[in-house]
Amino acid sequence: MNERIRQGRVNRNTKETDIEICWVLDGDGNSDVNSGIGFFDHMITALAKHGQFDITLACQGDLDVDGHHTVEDVGICLGQAFAQGIGSGQGISRFGSAFVPMEEALVHAAVDISGRPYLQADMNFPQTQVGQFDSYLTLDFFRALTVNAGITLHLRQICGDNSHHIIEAAFRAVAQALRQASTENKTIKGALSTKGSLDLGRNES
Repeated sequence: MNERIRQGRVNRNTKETDIEICWVLDGDGNSDVNSGIGFFDHMITALAKHGQFDITLACQGDLDVDGHHTVEDVGICLGQAFAQGIGSGQGISRFGSAFVPMEEALVHAAVDISGRPYLQADMNFPQTQVGQFDSYLTLDFFRALTVNAGITLHLRQICGDNSHHIIEAAFRAVAQALRQASTENKTIKGALSTKGSLDLGRNES
């Protein structure tokens, strides 16, 4: 019997964005990303590389308005694709965390693949824009990702005064934490929960 390929595919088409995404959890860190926002593409590429995920993403958004719809909707779709790939969550490690430095910046991420979506973020962006990317959209992205993936994510900026470094350290830290949490562990029988089930589809555990 072939093992299930842990991946998710999502298409989303609205008046604001047209998105196609594929996220392979057990990948090699490959990516093909085009959102129309260069720095955001760089961040999703970092998410793939540092999590060893394979991510393909094509988005056409209303960038003539601003980047908000594009970034948030990509977060929604990536979250949904991640949830598809995780499935019932049987046998996964469930928890993951990582400290990631980038020059003067240091960010910590902790993840629980629980079915209970929640983002707790303590971050500050000294520069309001990195390239064509508005720094505040970082948290909009992670909020959309967590809600739609059904995960709890804690993000904490320990230090940093360069928004590029801070944001990139956050994406790398989340990638590392997601990799740990989503890894299948043969020593774990069933779901890592006292309830016996993560109930990911019902957002409770």
